[in-house]
Amino acid sequence: MKIKIHYLGLVKAYTNKSQDEKDLKEGASLMDLLNKLAAEFGKQFTQEIYEPGAKDVKPMFAVMVNGIVTGQLNGLDTRLKEGDNVILMPLMTGG
Repeated sequence: MKIKIHYLGLVKAYTNKSQDEKDLKEGASLMDLLNKLAAEFGKQFTQEIYEPGAKDVKPMFAVMVNGIVTGQLNGLDTRLKEGDNVILMPLMTGG
């Protein structure tokens, strides 16, 4: 299944992308997606945003699935489905 990912603010600097699309197995969780991103983007991503195996992203970041923060869903155990939009962003940005 295909999942769309949008990287906002500081996350965009760590990934060098503003958006992406990933193929995941049917029934994959948000944690599965984050583990895949951590493997792709490496050390800076894992140090700053998400460490594989952790129960959540680092405190200064948030994840939304289809416009809903994961705290209102099942956290990283949230099951994804074809066409979902995931946003990975810092909690605050300055300007």
